Amino acid sequence: MRTFAFVLVATLLMLAQPLLAAEPPANFAMHETPKPVPEIQFQDGEAKPRTLANYSGRVVLLNVWATWCIPCRQEMPTLDRLQAELGGADFEVVALSIDRAGPDAVRKFFAEIGIQHLALNIDTSGKAMFALGIIGLPATILIDRGGREVGRLIGPAEWDSPAMVAFLRDRIAND
Repeated sequence: MRTFAFVLVATLLMLAQPLLAAEPPANFAMHETPKPVPEIQFQDGEAKPRTLANYSGRVVLLNVWATWCIPCRQEMPTLDRLQAELGGADFEVVALSIDRAGPDAVRKFFAEIGIQHLALNIDTSGKAMFALGIIGLPATILIDRGGREVGRLIGPAEWDSPAMVAFLRDRIAND
């Protein structure tokens, strides 16, 4: 009888899993159906060309920011901690700077605030921001493994908060 009860409870928990899925934070606008993401180009810290296709097969949190943006500066350490916690083969935080001053300004900023886990990505032209339809900074787009936008958040967030981490873990596991 105990075995039956255990199997029954385990089965009910598995069936209820979608119902227990972590909800997006209040200011995270999720789309009913994923949207195509425009092709954008940027450079990494060694001036090598990059696109979002470089992250194909991973859930990507694309954060568009600048060193001169005060809210961006405040949220960057939380993105760094999120990348340290969740980053890997299934998930990547892509912090895309739009600083016209170039990668040295971003390197200096990363050193000043102790960023250790985020890769340097930069679009000095600002074209990516416009292609993505971003009108304010910071802006963050959640991209599924198929390269489609599933949601976005405009403004700063605490990316390493327990609720945000739970939400993103759920997205990674169920994507």
